[in-house]
Amino acid sequence: MAEHADIAAVPRRAQFDGATVLGLGGALALVSVAIVLGGAPGAFIDLPSILIILGGTFAVTTVCFNFSDVIQTIAVLGSTVIHRERNARDVAYTMLELADYGRKHGVLGLGGATLARFANEPFLHKGLTLVIEGLPEKDIAEILDEDQAATTARVYRSAGVLRKAAEIAPAMGLIGTLIGLVHMLGNLSDPKAIGPAMAVALLATFYGAVLANMVFNPLASKLERNAADEHLIQHLQALGILSVTRKENPRRLEMLLNSALPPDGKVHFYE
Repeated sequence: MAEHADIAAVPRRAQFDGATVLGLGGALALVSVAIVLGGAPGAFIDLPSILIILGGTFAVTTVCFNFSDVIQTIAVLGSTVIHRERNARDVAYTMLELADYGRKHGVLGLGGATLARFANEPFLHKGLTLVIEGLPEKDIAEILDEDQAATTARVYRSAGVLRKAAEIAPAMGLIGTLIGLVHMLGNLSDPKAIGPAMAVALLATFYGAVLANMVFNPLASKLERNAADEHLIQHLQALGILSVTRKENPRRLEMLLNSALPPDGKVHFYE
């Protein structure tokens, strides 16, 4: 068995997600370069079109959900750029250390300074607190399941807001196009009015397509990916917490953890 003098809390480092910034920024940069090379970048800036797309998309999306969902989504978007990343393998080793420590020193030995090490891990901290307080295994499992479900639901709701916005943005672009065409047809006798009206017609569709396919849908996918990673972490923590509750041999926990971990992330706590 590996010797572990202390239980190390898995660090939750604030990490910059370069993939999100590079992908999103790179795609927008390529479009911008293509516009500039066309020789008339100012022609792609039209305030009425921007108002139609941004304002219309926000308003209609809010109708589909509510203000709190939309505001929460805006707040969650920060996690796609800077988020607390944890390695699932490290979490598994921490759970094995906890199980081994709890078996040697008893459940109450996990309190105090040991419990305090996990203050930045709300799910794990709550689970260990329930174990120390002596709740039945069934009750602990139900509480942890509810917490996992609530966490996943919050993130997927935000992803759903972005998916809906991705559906609405092109539709708002079409509405903007129709508005521009109506203005254009109504002012055929005035050549000076045809150009601005046509700009609204074309740029509204352009803005809607860019927002939907280069911003909203990719960010929704990233939120779903982050939710899946967090669900795995919480699942590993739940397995460890329930193992401590049952006071079972940590070797069994190792097998359970390895069944949940990806093939390249298996743990070998016991040699």
